Amino acid sequence: MGVLSAPSSPEQVRTLNTVIVIVSVFSAVGAGWIILSFLLFKTLRTFRHQLILGLAISDFWMAINFLSSAAVNLGPTTIGAPKSKPFCSFNGFMIQVFVVQTDYWVLTIAVCTYLILANHKHQSSWIQEHRIVIWAFPWFLSTLWAAIGLAVVGYGDIGAWCWFTSDTVRLLVNFIPRWLIIISILGLYVRLYFIIHTAHNRFMSFDEDAVGSLRTGSSMTRSGGPRLSLNISSGPDDDCERVVQPAPTHTRIGRASPVLKRISYQMMVYPLVYILIWTIPTTIRIYQSTTGKSAPFAIGTVDKACIVFQGFADAIVYGFNEHTWKLWRTIFFKPVGGK
Repeated sequence: MGVLSAPSSPEQVRTLNTVIVIVSVFSAVGAGWIILSFLLFKTLRTFRHQLILGLAISDFWMAINFLSSAAVNLGPTTIGAPKSKPFCSFNGFMIQVFVVQTDYWVLTIAVCTYLILANHKHQSSWIQEHRIVIWAFPWFLSTLWAAIGLAVVGYGDIGAWCWFTSDTVRLLVNFIPRWLIIISILGLYVRLYFIIHTAHNRFMSFDEDAVGSLRTGSSMTRSGGPRLSLNISSGPDDDCERVVQPAPTHTRIGRASPVLKRISYQMMVYPLVYILIWTIPTTIRIYQSTTGKSAPFAIGTVDKACIVFQGFADAIVYGFNEHTWKLWRTIFFKPVGGK
């Protein structure tokens, strides 16, 4: 068999493509949901959400290309037939464009998030003033690499869609760069996590110093020392002490800490989800390229389903992190007593 990842019987072809059709529909609906949310809700149109929109558009068209090739395979002819060669080349080119493009979008979101939250003012101002450049970056690079792949290697049938038929080529061209991107994103988010928590710890230390100063001032008041300028009533000393009690300050910290932690954890979810999605496909590429043997059909089906599942996974992650579910709930479930 020329292509190790391709199914070996008509029954396997039908099973594989049926799975791909189902997963593609889920991914297309998930990506479409993100796009529709951007159009409907003004609170989801910030600069960062515009980057998420770019990722969702890539996910949507990638799912549509997977769906189209799987639908053709379920028909009377397959994309591997000689008369389907033009469609196969087009399908492989478009899938390569959007699969690689999603990697660049996730990297772009990570870099922009880091620059803004890490308070790099000049860089963050530049990227927000040159949004066209930021949007053009994933499209230009992904189209360039897909065109080079079409001209140098070409695309062929791998069972459910057309792509590079060699596992070694796919590993070198797609999977190794993808893991470099994932490692870079992890590094950015870990760095940002420590920046946020270091700033939070400094704020807590400053707050404790302030509380200590207030307590010192209060004790000086009892001992006849200089009185604080916080006297707003002529009541006894315990009234004045209630004015300078640190409880409200601790309340603010108690509320800020979970917010900072939630932001940090949410940002870490993005690369972790990508790691989970691409672990099985990468492992199979390494196994098949080094051994020359085909992985079992069931594992190969999971391999391809993981790649197609990406759009739906992004919808889940960004939907929860950006509170999109809550916004949609306000449409379908109107609050009671709003008169």
